Amino acid sequence: MRQQIVLLVEDNSRDVRLIQRAFAQAHYSHDLRVVRDGEEALAYLRGEGAYADPHTAPRPDLILLDLNLPRLNGHEVLRHCKQDASLRQLPIVVLTTSEHPEDVRLAYETGANAYLLKPVEFARFTSVIEHLNTFWLNLATLPPEG
Repeated sequence: MRQQIVLLVEDNSRDVRLIQRAFAQAHYSHDLRVVRDGEEALAYLRGEGAYADPHTAPRPDLILLDLNLPRLNGHEVLRHCKQDASLRQLPIVVLTTSEHPEDVRLAYETGANAYLLKPVEFARFTSVIEHLNTFWLNLATLPPEG
């Protein structure tokens, strides 16, 4: 069985480190890939530019998507993914600090599979990552690759 791949789309280096630390502390063997903005996320997902080699940029099983991103925000990334037949089935979990009802509504309307708030304290952050892992990468049946 191949290692599951999680694509983290996050521009905040502190949050990237927290998520990496939470994965490591929970002893997850998933391959956590990180891209820093919306345009880079789409390039990765479409296999363009630096991500043209599928061995160095494999298709993710799950996308963790921040909304507040430079160049192309999370709502736009979500919209592009759900309009692209080759990406539409990828599960996308919004992981953000935004509690704005309009962000929540728009994310689900555009096709987000879940909307999670980033907790401030590390223990709660780790708990969120553990629950996310349990459901999305252990219990849920994910769409086949391709």
